[in-house]
Amino acid sequence: MKKTKYSKQFLEELKKVPIVQVACEKTGISRNTVYRWKLEDKEFSKAFDEALADGVAFVNDMGESQLLQLIKEKNFSAVRFWLNKRHPAYKDKVEVVNKHELPELTDTQKETIRQALELSNITIQKHE
Repeated sequence: MKKTKYSKQFLEELKKVPIVQVACEKTGISRNTVYRWKLEDKEFSKAFDEALADGVAFVNDMGESQLLQLIKEKNFSAVRFWLNKRHPAYKDKVEVVNKHELPELTDTQKETIRQALELSNITIQKHE
């Protein structure tokens, strides 16, 4: 009975603030106890993972809300952050330049590379 009561309180706190230590402090449960429950009780483990995911989603929503408010207030850093993360034209780009001329690959080398890419499930896209 005691575990059920405390575990429910813990999970509710974890949904509010997805930090295990904070949820433990608010409910008076040690981290060791929580992680022992997680190992021993599959149902609790699943509920733990769901509560943590709900908490993270909640904080993400709050963060996006704050970011949008800053954008409305014309905060340039917020505008730049949003565009950099959400708009393809403003994403950070990496350009790789090779200034050394490489020798032509042999047919054996080309076949080895093709096999390695095939085994790693990487596909080569041809640019038109």
